[in-house]
Amino acid sequence: MRISEILRRKGSGVVTIAPDATVRELLRVLSAHNVGAVVVSADGAAISGIVSERDIVRRLHSQGASLLDAPVSSIMTAAVHTCSPDDQVETLNATMTQHRIRHLPVLHEGRMVGVVSIGDVVKSQISELETEREALVRYLHG
Repeated sequence: MRISEILRRKGSGVVTIAPDATVRELLRVLSAHNVGAVVVSADGAAISGIVSERDIVRRLHSQGASLLDAPVSSIMTAAVHTCSPDDQVETLNATMTQHRIRHLPVLHEGRMVGVVSIGDVVKSQISELETEREALVRYLHG
């Protein structure tokens, strides 16, 4: 299965936040959109970084509540792994596992066309296994 199939099912919306927005604003965006990570982008198109709930928790532990007024750019991951709609889910699964990342922006011709999470990958793999199982059951009973 390709990443494009996941995006077709879940949609291609990308939640972004400006690098100079505060962590407090980031928390509002994460909550409002019910997502675990947000792409950091000054213009909504170019990727400056990515920031997740995990990034916030780790920095809160070391910096305390003053972090809430810090810019998102101070806690984001700047080296962002991305994927393409043509990539295979199995490849993405390996990349996410190897690099211990849970969210990947999807780029097509340099433009963000979605974000795929580890949950999306697992859900697609389960769906694929269920489809294969149903085909085998039909074959055996048919």
